[in-house]
Order: sequence, then structure tokens, then C-alpha cells
Amino acid sequence: MKVAIDADNNGLEMKQILIRFLDAEHVEVSDLAFLNRHTEGDYPDVAYNLAKQVRDGIYDRGILICGTGLGMAMCANKVRGVFAGSCTDIYAAERLMKSNNARILTLGAQVTGPESAKMVVKAWLNSEFQGGRSLPKVQRMEQIERESFENTPT
Repeated sequence: MKVAIDADNNGLEMKQILIRFLDAEHVEVSDLAFLNRHTEGDYPDVAYNLAKQVRDGIYDRGILICGTGLGMAMCANKVRGVFAGSCTDIYAAERLMKSNNARILTLGAQVTGPESAKMVVKAWLNSEFQGGRSLPKVQRMEQIERESFENTPT
């Protein structure tokens, strides 16, 4: 599994902690380091960059970190074909993937401590979409997404 990770200025320390953790877990992780190349960017740009790469299949999953995880999730969800969610606990992280097929996890460095973040990431990475009763719901989300994007004025 190839995982991309990135953060805004609020999440840089957490990003480094998680990169070391993922390396120790033998997860193939790539730091996109968007802000190193685009000093005028902010979390919407960071999220958009990573979400497009997940959508395009360059990475299987992505992790985004900002202050709360909320802004990153909102921005990543603007990319068609991508589902992202912010989690602060193991159960939500498992459900994010198992029930919702969300390939992007967002975290808040100001609301989740490093050890909790590691457990959340591990639970999410160890989960796979289960389909079953959740499949029609995910398909409906995809339908809503298609309708929304197709009917949006340019």
C-alpha cells in the first residue's frame, strides 16, 4: 500500500512523528511536502494536491494533518471520487474505511495527541471497505457526488 502524507504549518510536527511511525510499521509513505515548494499555499492547497493524487491512483491512501483535521477533510472532499474524514478515535477510523470507503484520513494536531494519532492511523490502515450493507450507501454518496458536480455551474 502506498500512502501519501502532508500537512499545513499546524501539522508539521505531527506529520514527522507519523512518518517515523509508518516507516517503523513498514508502510510505504511519501511526504508530499507541498508547502516546501509553494510557500504561498495553505491547507486548502495541501489537501487538494494530495486528494488529486489519491484520486488519480498515484497513492492508495492519504493522510492530511492540520489544526483540527476539519478544513483538510472539507477540501479533500471537493475532489471528485475521493472520500475523506477526520477521526480522533480507533472506532471512527475503522468505520471511516470499513463503512465509508474513505481513502483519506485527516487528523488535527491541536486536538489529537501523537500516540492517539498513531493508533488512529494504524486502525484505519488495517481496515478495508467491507461492502455489505454499506455498499448501497457508498454508491448513493457517489451518485450524489456525480449529480452535484454535473449540475454545478462553471
